[in-house]
Amino acid sequence: MRYFVVCAGIGLLAGALSGMFGVGGGTVIVPMLVLLLGFDQRRAAGTSLAAIVLTAPVGVVAYALNGSVNWVAGLILAAGAVVGAQIGTWLLPKVSQTALRWAFVAFLLGVIVSLFLVVPSREATLELSWLSGAGLIVLGLGTGIVAGLIGVGGGIVVVPTLMLAFGMSDLTARGTSLLMMIPTAVSGTAGNLRRGNVDLYAAATVGVAACATTALGAWVATLLAPQVANALFAVFLAFIAIQMAVRAVRGARA
Repeated sequence: MRYFVVCAGIGLLAGALSGMFGVGGGTVIVPMLVLLLGFDQRRAAGTSLAAIVLTAPVGVVAYALNGSVNWVAGLILAAGAVVGAQIGTWLLPKVSQTALRWAFVAFLLGVIVSLFLVVPSREATLELSWLSGAGLIVLGLGTGIVAGLIGVGGGIVVVPTLMLAFGMSDLTARGTSLLMMIPTAVSGTAGNLRRGNVDLYAAATVGVAACATTALGAWVATLLAPQVANALFAVFLAFIAIQMAVRAVRGARA
């Protein structure tokens, strides 16, 4: 019973954050599965990704109802991310995890500062062209590589980059990010199932519970002023940056 309650609680929290910020929720699911249920890192990551297969579509529907999903951009990002994830896992044994984590912390700090300097308009739209399309492919590839290398979900890279570099509104950036995650999560989960890195019961419980709050989180996001939404997202990114810095310090000592 405790196992079910803990998984459901994790899902409820992760779903709310996923809907509000356009992220998969893995930055919450993975550490909680490790700390509260004793999962090893790989099994926690695989279970988290499987749960995202259930929650991301709910988030996409919630944002789509408000017209806040760029379908073409999301599919371009997904194509790049699926390929990039394969490159990232191939590079994994060849590069320093500690250096990568510190570089990602520096990236997050830069994004956090930028979120207080640039607030895209809610009416802003991305005009697709050959140049912006190429940029989306590069962003998708880079996101996939980062995900494969350090296990960070794509949303925390894609959402701020779509806002700051592509001028997309914060709501559309979040909805588009969740769309990108669907094929990426399905592809990753298929591989994890083959390797036995998924607890299907936990994934289903977390995923179904998260579905109950994902739409709520997306609705809350529409009520927030862009400045407030940016500030809350900055706090969320700071939490992730601290997590990553702690891992980097532990990795350097190991």
